Amino acid sequence: MDTKGRLVAGSHNRNEFVLINADEIGRVTSVKELSGQICQICGDEIEITVDGEPFVACNECAFPVCRPCYEYERREGNQACPQCKTRYKRIKGSPRVEGDEEEDDIDDLENEFDFRSNYSRDPHQVAEAMLSAHLNIGSHAYTSGVSTPLDLDSSSVPSGIPLLTYGQDDVGISSDKHALIIPPFMGRGKRVHPMPFPDSSMSLPPRPMDPKKDLAVYGYGSVAWKDRMEEWKKKQNDKLQVVKHQGGNDGGNFDEDELDDPDLPKMDEGRQPLSRKIPIPSSKINPYRIIIILRLVILGFFFHYRILHPVNDAYALWLTSVICEIWFAVSWILDQFPKWYPIERETYLDRLSLRYEKEGKPSELADIDIFVSTVDPMKEPPLITANTVLSILAVDYPVEKVACYVSDDGAAMLTFEALSETSEFARRWVPFCKKFSIEPRAPEWYFAQKVDYLKDKVHPEFVRERRAMKREYEEFKIRINALVSMAQKVPEEGWTMQDGTPWPGNNVRDHPGMIQVFLGHNGVRDVEGNELPRLVYVSREKRPGFDHHKKAGAMNALMRVSAIISNAPYLLNVDCDHYINNSKALREAMCFMMDPTSGKKICYVQFPQRFDGIDRNDRYSNRNVVFFDINMKGLDGIQGPIYVGTGCVFRRQALYGYDAPVNKKPPGKTCNCWPKWCCLCCGSRKKNKKVKSTDKKKKMKNREASKQIHALENIEEGIEGIDNDRSLLMPQVKFEKKFGQSPVFIASTLLEEGGVPKGATTASLLKEAIHVISCGYEDKTEWGKEVGWIYGSVTEDILTGFKMQCHGWRSVYCIPKRPAFKGSAPINLSDRLHQVLRWALGSVEIFFSRYCPIWYGYGGGLKWLERFSYINSVVYPWTSIPLIAYCTLPAFCLLTGKFIVPEISNYASIIFMALFISIAATGVLEMQWGRVAIDDWWRNEQFWVIGGASSHLFALFQGLLKVLAGVNTNFTVTSKGGDDGDFSELYLFKWTSLLIPPLTLLILNIIGVMVGISDAINNGYEEWGPLFGKLFFALWVIVHLYPFLKGLMGKQDRLPTIIVVWSILLASIFSLLWVRVNPFVSKGGIVLEVCGLDCD
Repeated sequence: MDTKGRLVAGSHNRNEFVLINADEIGRVTSVKELSGQICQICGDEIEITVDGEPFVACNECAFPVCRPCYEYERREGNQACPQCKTRYKRIKGSPRVEGDEEEDDIDDLENEFDFRSNYSRDPHQVAEAMLSAHLNIGSHAYTSGVSTPLDLDSSSVPSGIPLLTYGQDDVGISSDKHALIIPPFMGRGKRVHPMPFPDSSMSLPPRPMDPKKDLAVYGYGSVAWKDRMEEWKKKQNDKLQVVKHQGGNDGGNFDEDELDDPDLPKMDEGRQPLSRKIPIPSSKINPYRIIIILRLVILGFFFHYRILHPVNDAYALWLTSVICEIWFAVSWILDQFPKWYPIERETYLDRLSLRYEKEGKPSELADIDIFVSTVDPMKEPPLITANTVLSILAVDYPVEKVACYVSDDGAAMLTFEALSETSEFARRWVPFCKKFSIEPRAPEWYFAQKVDYLKDKVHPEFVRERRAMKREYEEFKIRINALVSMAQKVPEEGWTMQDGTPWPGNNVRDHPGMIQVFLGHNGVRDVEGNELPRLVYVSREKRPGFDHHKKAGAMNALMRVSAIISNAPYLLNVDCDHYINNSKALREAMCFMMDPTSGKKICYVQFPQRFDGIDRNDRYSNRNVVFFDINMKGLDGIQGPIYVGTGCVFRRQALYGYDAPVNKKPPGKTCNCWPKWCCLCCGSRKKNKKVKSTDKKKKMKNREASKQIHALENIEEGIEGIDNDRSLLMPQVKFEKKFGQSPVFIASTLLEEGGVPKGATTASLLKEAIHVISCGYEDKTEWGKEVGWIYGSVTEDILTGFKMQCHGWRSVYCIPKRPAFKGSAPINLSDRLHQVLRWALGSVEIFFSRYCPIWYGYGGGLKWLERFSYINSVVYPWTSIPLIAYCTLPAFCLLTGKFIVPEISNYASIIFMALFISIAATGVLEMQWGRVAIDDWWRNEQFWVIGGASSHLFALFQGLLKVLAGVNTNFTVTSKGGDDGDFSELYLFKWTSLLIPPLTLLILNIIGVMVGISDAINNGYEEWGPLFGKLFFALWVIVHLYPFLKGLMGKQDRLPTIIVVWSILLASIFSLLWVRVNPFVSKGGIVLEVCGLDCD
């Protein structure tokens, strides 16, 4: 879409369109003013001929009519100009019709007799036809006679595809020598649009095959048939001689085009699978599974003992502990069993290149649209966003197949200006990266590497250009930082553009939609004259009174805009702070998505999250290594990992809510040699089987999210029994209810392989792009319910992945040797707890929604172990209640002198020891096959207690308030920036109420330990035996909260006064309660005795 580098702002509902940053101020009140001459019949833009002149249908009055309308009038109408009534003459490029005079001055034999079949069409033609039929969007290419998928003729048969039985393709038979059989469902419908044949009622007569006749009658089994088969086999043998890694012919009798046949045998490396599964060695996984089974058995004995041996003198403590332990056991089962089938994967990038990138030919790799989302440039610094965008533009992928869309949901002029600077710097940065193959391709992190950049790159040119590029990047940083400092003070009248136009986003909550193409339009190239990937700025329209659905709504707006502009079949979404660390990351994903054997059922490829700028000890488990290297590998062996919100490559069709393709089972074998009576015993069973299969088909037909509609057969299949005229309109209404009322977008959804239909004009694309990001576009549609990112939770990632897998799709977990993406994480305690709070709140929202995996999505293709994982991801905040209760029990036991376990027998000792050993063994074996260090595993255990005692509890209460009382909580964007010093934020303390519960637990247990030890000292050695169990219990809590204590102390060993006051107050209250329950003095009061000494 060429807007000549200008910002396009507008509102579909208000019919406003404005061009900003033009050489002169250009205000456009109508889209028609942006285009050329308009056809007075269909309202389409009139095409420009090869001579550069607009198409003129009538030489007498020059009445504006486009070529498709001109040809339609000549073929089906009165063949005269609507204005002057002069008969149309044939123009070069148009077919001859009856009544045309002989022309001596027109030499156009190619188009004079146009017998091109309208039946042979691909999805692009179908989409173009939808545009012209429903949207009044013309095609510059010759598209007359192409009907919409709703209007295909009942007898239309693709003539270019050799059909045998109901569309079965056989590459060995030429298309003119086969039996043509028309499927029954192709005999319905009626044509409402003109066809390019002189007689529009003409159809191809079918040739049904009679099984009683000899196949030779139809050409099969004859001498000619055998000759053709021999010739085909010879060609296949010749193809097998193709030299490895080469695509040219080797002297055989076949053309170069034949080597591009997708049905070539997989004989060379380029035809081998693009990836493979690597199972965990049995020496590691089998002991792990045995330990899990043993732990289940031990848990059975443990609960048998605990329930049958209550503590009568501390019944409340015993009952509380048993309830907590049962919940922990259920939570462990939900977390453990999805790790039963862990796998790893390996990709083959060289095979991908051999298959789809042949020397001397255009790359056949699929297009990818990349989404970057940002909201507040003060919390998400523009320099970080700029580095992410630069790493995307410099990715190792064909430039014409990459488009980067940046969503500015805050409509900040700072983000817009920073992107403008970034696009200019990219013209020098991208060729530098590709010339010297540097990694990573985010300049901030590349120049910050503490490595010898001269190693293995001692060429003087590299040294010289690197130093020059570093100077240019420092100047670029100065310009970006100057913009940030300028944005600190907003003028009273708001920001103004360079051309004097007020910035449309001055009011963040009330502004039009804005689109600008920075890179990818005509004339913008890098400093070496090469093309650059497309870079598009998008800010969706916002108006008061509309629910914009935060990040999920912004991602859906990007998905629609990208479908209008580039419509790549695959999407990658990254947060603004997650740059591409491995320039081949997109190729890694394509090894799964474009694999011809297994790629069709993959909905997304998830990469693990890796982080920069985290302290060496990872005090607050920011890396989350256990989840990404253990849990996600386990899920990959079932139905795939869950979607974690960033670093994920999607299949666009899966996001549209379509079902995964179903593998057709081969037909069952039948036996004709046995008499009929031998099958009588199986007759009733077969009948029941048929009934079940028909019921299943009906369920599939009525399923809420239907499969992708590729052609008329699929559309009409679900509307039998409806009047013919109405049936032609029903699918379009169905599309609009699902995708919204944008005909261009609906047409793009039909293109499974992506691409924009030819002939869509700049004006029409501009209008639709503004339309699809309007704030009311999603009303009364399935966006956020069945289509796109799903609404209803701040953690839209879990919901979106869950919905896709409920449709039968599977996902893939890809861990390249070099991390694909890297980001920044909040490393101070308060920010980390707020991040965990937001995740837990999203899980609580899902738990109370209709999409809760406990009751949603049955019968849709989600496997049971995968469902266990999703259930665990939404119920884990509830664990905070039993966790806090369990962490309080040691203090109560030490203060009251009671315990949750009666006097331990030898049998109980064996059970407890076996349980502790099984827990430790499970952790050790997980670390072994997951290749996780013990310190990472231990930090994860510690922060599970810290987060559960603080963030998860608050999230639970906030979620309950939101559901029951309607009290909404604001979404807080986690700060992505840091200070200049290394780990300076680690010691930065920020007050938050999340710190009170864990600190209270810490102080209670410390007081309990002190009281218990002093009590044992006073009462003698008999008290030390029972004390050890209580001390172990309390020290377990204190050790898990130790990182929390270090975070409170900070660098200066100072504690905020508010924390001390609240914690001492709560600890004192609990201590006074203990004194009231069980003081040191005896129950009967103080016993006074007469002193035996005479003091006088």
